[in-house]
Amino acid sequence: MARLDENKARELWARYKREGDQAARDHLILAYAPLVKYVAGRMSNGLPSHIEEADLISYGLLGLIGALERFDPEREIKFETYAISRIKGSIIDELRSLDWVPRSVRAKARDIEKVCALLENRLQRAPTDEEIATELGMSVNEFQQALTQIANTSIMALDELWSISGSDGDSSSLIDTLEDPKSRDPSRMLDLSEMKARLAAAIDALPKREKIVIALYYYENLTLREIGEVLGVTESRVSQLHTKAILRLKGRLRDEIEPASIG
Repeated sequence: MARLDENKARELWARYKREGDQAARDHLILAYAPLVKYVAGRMSNGLPSHIEEADLISYGLLGLIGALERFDPEREIKFETYAISRIKGSIIDELRSLDWVPRSVRAKARDIEKVCALLENRLQRAPTDEEIATELGMSVNEFQQALTQIANTSIMALDELWSISGSDGDSSSLIDTLEDPKSRDPSRMLDLSEMKARLAAAIDALPKREKIVIALYYYENLTLREIGEVLGVTESRVSQLHTKAILRLKGRLRDEIEPASIG
């Protein structure tokens, strides 16, 4: 994305936030619109063919507009960082509202999360595919097919692990919990450092290959195909590893709040 000149950006934000200048708002939307295309492009990987990237872009634009309305330029946060989480959240919310993921797939994902947490507690290490499959009453091949099915029909990303829903039904991301130095009630803010430490510990406990996938995908911004070339495996296998890693993380972090149990 072509970055706005810093002085120009400051001027536009001032005109929009202080004066309600709609022309400045429209200029900001156009300037940051490439963020939406970037996020939509990444999220379209692995989605069913009938979900078009153009639709994701339209959903994401709503998130961008919401980010512009809610963003406080005085806070020590880059707008791009704030907006990306809002754009992703808007796309995810809209896809979920379409209810295109079969209930059986959602149930299967929840079962795998719970089994991963249960076995990790029991074994005091990350369980293998064979151990997870046995606990689920599946063959290893069936388990891997389930991972592929979940990956191809679900929006699963590391960012979602820290989604938060308020009492008013609005959702926000971890970035929204950063402390505002002007806030008079910091006790209402979540402890960001503690949450980061929990996530880092959970990632560190992942098997080596899953940890590599997480690092290359989220920190190096490689695509699944590029990660496959690095690891010498197919893109489909990388997708399975990514899905399994996310399910492990969700199971482990949820288990810290409530004991894992299999229904």
